[in-house]
Amino acid sequence: MKAIPTIGHCASRRIAYILYDAGAIALALTLALALRMNGSIPPKMWEGLVANLPVFIVSGLITFHFFGLYRRVWRVPSLSDLSSLLEAASISIAVPVLMLVAASRARWLPTSVPIIQWLVLVAILVGGRIGRRILSDRLREIRRQHHVAPASPEPPHIPPRRALIVGLPEQVALLLRQIEATPNPGYVPVGIIDTGERDVELRLRDVPILGGIDALEHVVGKLAARDERPSCLILAGGAAVPGNSRLRLVAAAETLGLSVLRAPSPTEIGQPLDLEVIDLADLLGRPQAKLDEDVVLRALKGQRVMVTGAGGTIGRELVRQIATMDPAEIILLECGEFNLYSVELELRENYPHIACTPLLCSIRQRRSVMAAFERHRPDFVFHTAALKHVPLVETNICAGVQTNVLGTRNVADAAQRYGVRAMVQVSTDKAVNPVGIMGASKRLGELYCQALDLDGVGDPGAARFMTVRFGNVLGSSGSLIPLFQRQLKRRAPLTVTHPEITRYFMTVHEAVQLVLHSMARAMECDVRRGRIVVLDMGEPVKIIDIARRMIRLAGLEPDKDVPIQIVGLRPGEKLYEELFDEREQRLPSALPGVFEAEPSPVPIEVLREGLEALSRAIMAHQEESVKHILFSMIEPGGSDMLQVAPKQPAAAGRASAVWPPEALVPQSL
Repeated sequence: MKAIPTIGHCASRRIAYILYDAGAIALALTLALALRMNGSIPPKMWEGLVANLPVFIVSGLITFHFFGLYRRVWRVPSLSDLSSLLEAASISIAVPVLMLVAASRARWLPTSVPIIQWLVLVAILVGGRIGRRILSDRLREIRRQHHVAPASPEPPHIPPRRALIVGLPEQVALLLRQIEATPNPGYVPVGIIDTGERDVELRLRDVPILGGIDALEHVVGKLAARDERPSCLILAGGAAVPGNSRLRLVAAAETLGLSVLRAPSPTEIGQPLDLEVIDLADLLGRPQAKLDEDVVLRALKGQRVMVTGAGGTIGRELVRQIATMDPAEIILLECGEFNLYSVELELRENYPHIACTPLLCSIRQRRSVMAAFERHRPDFVFHTAALKHVPLVETNICAGVQTNVLGTRNVADAAQRYGVRAMVQVSTDKAVNPVGIMGASKRLGELYCQALDLDGVGDPGAARFMTVRFGNVLGSSGSLIPLFQRQLKRRAPLTVTHPEITRYFMTVHEAVQLVLHSMARAMECDVRRGRIVVLDMGEPVKIIDIARRMIRLAGLEPDKDVPIQIVGLRPGEKLYEELFDEREQRLPSALPGVFEAEPSPVPIEVLREGLEALSRAIMAHQEESVKHILFSMIEPGGSDMLQVAPKQPAAAGRASAVWPPEALVPQSL
């Protein structure tokens, strides 16, 4: 148990400072006279010095006490402390000199001596206090290095975590000193995020200042490239990052898989670090899933990997995590120019040793997708490209179905034709008992991949087609959390569609781990074909509770500082989501934190026939027909879909006959 400093200890320390300061005053006056007289002090001056030295010492100590120099912690001096010391030194010299002049006893004292004395006294006072701190730090470091472990058994050594320190340099400096002075602090600072963004590229206590809050992603990537990737952020001081900036920082850290800790304002240097966890994942109300990385490393090391939708939230995190598995090549397929540029730049900067191929291509373009697979021959494909915004897909039916259904078919067909070992499709809980176009289109994509997977039964070399289904991803583009962040920044009401609406949530790091592990386990353990993998996301969370927690995370009070406004359900939106369809058999999984579902399959021939009809309706822009065919195909008895589809107007029929649907393009393309 650490001893508590006693009153006697504090008193002895104060006496030591008083004795040092008394000696400093005497020495400063003596040196000032010696310097003024070039080292030879006349006898008359010696007599005046000896006779009046007590006046200088008593006056100086009274002044130092009045300015509170003995009530300050000089191991962590501030600008205020140094300012007080300079003022006290000035007055401690001015007062006795004026007293001697008034008493006509200052003839022995040259006029320039008080100025020299002030400079010498300040140097001695400041140097002694800083020197004590340096000596104390050095002795503590020596004791730590030569510490002999006790004979009793010790717990296994846990390596310290690499940490980014966040805050203003003044705040960060205090925390760095506390980390240095703490035995076995458990953290090694590898960089500083300057919230003031004034001192970038400088160093503070030999730790580099790498950027501001908005540069967090770049900073983490830069450190990862040097094998110094941090595992956490530490906020220096209780209010180092206020309000919405803290929320933005925590969201960005969560996307990068970093935990966020908050350090209280330092009090006693050398005391154990007492850090408070600040985690956007707290919004989940459950612990995050932690999965073994070795199985993924065995699957992806030295392989060619393609990620569709590589510039999106899920796609980019997939690229980051795949890059750590040392693949032979990562193929980035993305239809957005800027998103593709951004993810390629990040990958080349942070992992220059990994071959990277950016492909500007839409999954709707069947010929382009086939050409990409034929040229690059990926071993694994992670299919994240999709249109996911429920109201937008609901009002843009043809575009949503063309991307989420026909685009998925294009990628899956190319994977089957060009020898891909496994394709993983990212799906959503909205695909279960869907009421909107987005959920229904994702469900049909699931059915198509399941049918292709079952088509390989009996063929050990056939490609695997797996579907991973999860809920809402915290912080993904266009999702709930960024919307709340924008509203909080403007202090606008947080909009919630219904007071009872609930959703399943997970972090992007967690989602990507699930995708990678599902693929790796399926390849290694030969998981039965045709199954869907579902993350155990705990209990669904009320959206209104998420809103309240986010308001508090921003340092505000719900319904007081920021109101919550109920706006009503949007088109295609359900009050609650489900993880399993009533026709799916829920099964346990060998992977912890994961369930498996075995849906009722639809024959591949039936699906292909239905997709041809769906393609013709999309090309004719017949939205009602597209919607009817889509929902008919995902319902039981979907094989009768073509017979119940509504007849098309003659004009629409001619439109679809002008350009053959993509489903009828020869398979050699």
